[in-house]
Amino acid sequence: MTAWLMPHLLLAPILLPLVTGALMLLLGEEQRRLKVGLNLASTALWFAIAIALLRWVDGQGQAGQAAVGIYLPGNWQAPFGIVLAIDRLSALMLALAGLVACASVLFAAARWHRAGVHFHPLFQFQLMGLAGAFLTADLFNLFVFFEIMLAASYGLLLHGSGRIRVQASLHYIAINLGASSLFLIGVSMLYGVTGTLNMADLALRIPQVAAADRGLLHAAAGILAVAFLAKAAIWPLNFWLVPAYGAATAPVGALFAIMSKVGLYTLLRLWTLLFSADAGASAFFGGHWLIAGGMLTLVFGAIGMLASQKLGNLAGYSVVVSSGTLLAAFGFGQAALTAGALYYLLSSTLAASALFLVVDLIERWRNDGATFAPHERSDHAPFLGPDLKPLVGINLDEEQQVLIGRAIPAAIAFLGLAFMGCAVLAAGLPPLSGFIGKMAMLSALLNPLGLDRGITDVAGVPGISSTPGPAQWTLLALVLGSGLLSLVAMSRAGIRHFWAAQGRGVPTLRIAEGVPVGALLLGCILLTVFGGRALRYTQDTADALRQPQAYLQAVMQARPVPNPVRQAAP
Repeated sequence: MTAWLMPHLLLAPILLPLVTGALMLLLGEEQRRLKVGLNLASTALWFAIAIALLRWVDGQGQAGQAAVGIYLPGNWQAPFGIVLAIDRLSALMLALAGLVACASVLFAAARWHRAGVHFHPLFQFQLMGLAGAFLTADLFNLFVFFEIMLAASYGLLLHGSGRIRVQASLHYIAINLGASSLFLIGVSMLYGVTGTLNMADLALRIPQVAAADRGLLHAAAGILAVAFLAKAAIWPLNFWLVPAYGAATAPVGALFAIMSKVGLYTLLRLWTLLFSADAGASAFFGGHWLIAGGMLTLVFGAIGMLASQKLGNLAGYSVVVSSGTLLAAFGFGQAALTAGALYYLLSSTLAASALFLVVDLIERWRNDGATFAPHERSDHAPFLGPDLKPLVGINLDEEQQVLIGRAIPAAIAFLGLAFMGCAVLAAGLPPLSGFIGKMAMLSALLNPLGLDRGITDVAGVPGISSTPGPAQWTLLALVLGSGLLSLVAMSRAGIRHFWAAQGRGVPTLRIAEGVPVGALLLGCILLTVFGGRALRYTQDTADALRQPQAYLQAVMQARPVPNPVRQAAP
């Protein structure tokens, strides 16, 4: 039963939000509660389906080999028909997006969904675009799902209106429209050279491209890569990210933390498929550009974090830092380094999403204008008399309140601990998952050939030797340096908003706002506790990406279901 059902379940992450979003468009704005319930239920079910697909893919595959599920929506064989494919990488990204989406929609249900119209259907269409981008196996439908995702994100970014959001949205829309145009140009050129847009079929045809057309092939790949790199926030094409993410409402910013990872996913997927070791003269094309661009992006993001005076900008630059780190790590084409980078991708995405939500709560607390009245201060200092005179032996502050033994309000304690957790994750400090991810990457950088794993990680990759070279040492220094700058920036922000805060009341924190933050941070804690299992999964994923033959075979050998034979009447 399960073996029959699971391949058909590949369509559910696309079909479910499509139907839910269309249904909510039929509901009026006076039916907000019904929309909230539908959005929450649909997103939770979407996440459950993603987890089921993740478990199925992991259970079907062997170590180092891809378990690939294939679904033919039009019942046409590749490369002529639409193909949906799921392997360890796409299942991992789908589950990550599901967790972030559940936290975002629950946070929005507390208050932010009332800031504008059509939030809930746009949210569902965003999920539809994300699922399609992760599951599609051809470039044309990748473009279609990218546009669905981006069209929904335009509306979500404008949710809540305001001059700052409109201004940031114009830049965001302009850069993405330009990237979409480059996407179409690159896809058209690839089709002209190879005659196909199916990813697996492209991987099989690229080694056979004539030498005279090889330059045109590389130009097409470069143009296509620029489109994805703009979405992945590479420097200098990332000028739009921090203003846009900082201006977005908190749940939208949290969901957008996964958006830049879509560009990274697509780059990793296409680069390992089209320019693998079997690509002939095009093997590992563009890897050095990914390394250089990632390092520059990492430096830019780290300096931006240090220079940020606003918490929203701090969260945005943390996304840029993670994007730069991942781009540079992917560019080495090393399986162990890619495995550590995928683990770091999970941790950094969850941490950034949580940080956007925490920033909103802190900013609201800072701007609420609440202060303690003189007669209220005695309620928060029970050891003082009604005349606020100090008792003997009690340490008091300037407002005659007890310093030692004073109870910290639960809401302030929660915000402080949540912000501290985000800071530890962003800086990559032990014992949380950010440290494990960075250590996995640094260990791989110091061992380029993966000799401790008994295999040669990067056989055939030009410029990679058995000992770390200048590129490895540079990335190692940048990862450590960016962690230090992140720690300084986050510590300074924490001191300003918690220790040096004066005259503030206790923040109002709803359960629906605290639970999503806790869930995202709990995800990072679980990544730490089950770090061994998570790293084994990412290592198997990286090994399968490095040897894509199983993926190619599964896509190209998928056969349509025969039409039922009509029996003749007796």
